[in-house]
Amino acid sequence: MLVPFLAAAETAARARPDVDVELARELLGEAAAMLHNGLALDGLDEHDTAAVVGALSQDLVARDPGVAVRALAEATLTEPGDLHDAEAAWAAYLTAAAILQL
Repeated sequence: MLVPFLAAAETAARARPDVDVELARELLGEAAAMLHNGLALDGLDEHDTAAVVGALSQDLVARDPGVAVRALAEATLTEPGDLHDAEAAWAAYLTAAAILQL
């Protein structure tokens, strides 16, 4: 679960010169740990976990991650794509936002 978060931190740091790569990696590493410890992704199958982690890692480096994650949650219900359980993914996104206090 950690790898996508660290990759997103590095991508954000390359794209935005105001972002320190080491600090971004540290913050997203802590976010991944909080989500794991907070059981935010429990109840998702392996496929949906990978999809949610990938999307969260990208949204957490947005200029306003709270808005991005909540929009992602809502979009999941209307356009679930290939998710196996869109409602569980929606709940995971909102749980992640709550755990990370977004």
